[in-house]
Amino acid sequence: MAKQNKAYKFRLYPTDEQALIIRKTFGCVRFVYNKMLAERTAMYELLKEDKEALKKVKHPTPAKYKREFEWLKEVDSLSLANAQLNLDKSYKAFFKGKSKFPTFKSKRHKQSYTTNVVNGNIQLLHGHIKLPKLKLVKIKQHRQIPTDHKIKSCTLSMTSSGKYYISILTEYEKEIERRKIKNVVGLDFAMNGLFVDSEGKKANYPKFYRQMLGKLAQEQRKLSRKKKGSSNWNKQRIRVARIQEKVANQRKNFLHHKSKELVSNYDAVIIEDLDMKGMSQALKFGKSVADNGWGMFTSILKYKLNEQGKQLVKIDKWFPSTKTCSSCGNTKPMPMSVRIYTCSCGYIGDRDHNSAINIKKEGIRLVAIA
Repeated sequence: MAKQNKAYKFRLYPTDEQALIIRKTFGCVRFVYNKMLAERTAMYELLKEDKEALKKVKHPTPAKYKREFEWLKEVDSLSLANAQLNLDKSYKAFFKGKSKFPTFKSKRHKQSYTTNVVNGNIQLLHGHIKLPKLKLVKIKQHRQIPTDHKIKSCTLSMTSSGKYYISILTEYEKEIERRKIKNVVGLDFAMNGLFVDSEGKKANYPKFYRQMLGKLAQEQRKLSRKKKGSSNWNKQRIRVARIQEKVANQRKNFLHHKSKELVSNYDAVIIEDLDMKGMSQALKFGKSVADNGWGMFTSILKYKLNEQGKQLVKIDKWFPSTKTCSSCGNTKPMPMSVRIYTCSCGYIGDRDHNSAINIKKEGIRLVAIA
């Protein structure tokens, strides 16, 4: 039996005292992370020409700072240890060439910290969750965690509007059998509606962000007129944050439902390996790409397919799916302004549908080779 992981996210309702401890922990984790990073940065600048010497350097741990800063002892020690692990991970990724050099965390950075299960310090108990330093915190557990799932760690976070959430990472044993591929679908990313599939169906994404743009702009203008840091400024900041959170929640809910629908009907989903960052920076595409949430959608789709032994297949982003005729295989230039594909063989079809069919065919070819 192979070990699998699954996370469950729930809303937390801490008391004022518990909320204060949580916010203190956010600050302490950020402080320790930045302190360790500052020392590592200084050492890197000093020894970057001597990689062997750099490898032998002993890096500071949270224990060092606890002796100097007594208030660090007030928060969960495991949260500080995880800050060190996160920095180690980022540092190693940099030296492997997988990411840029780690950057300092500001107060605007995502407010969160992670703690681990040690000797039953984390338990779910009748509408509450027992957590280190916090004791029992009220939780809105909208679905049950299976009894065979063992809690490994918890990540507490706070949104910009002041809501608290907990993500519970669990581990369980399950042998996932790879499904035989019978039903396959190709998806072509559509700027104005998430995707068009190879059957000709459109996702019809509601464009939640664009729907809310007018109201959001109005509330942001009000925020800009208020004195930064004042009580009224903070109230208005929360109003803006709530609108943004509503859009994010609507988007996530839609993506979950749409991905579930695909996973239920197909054994393999074929998509293009797109550069979303590059597309978002392209002329006029920024808001459309951000609104769609294609990156989030593919991540959700991947883990749901994997859970059922199904596959998400990515084809090369340079594959000419748009330029190729899905009927005869001929290629021709296809400017963005041309929405209907017309071929000399007689084929006439929607640009995105034609592309989705080609993506499906290429995906089936790759799966057959594998």
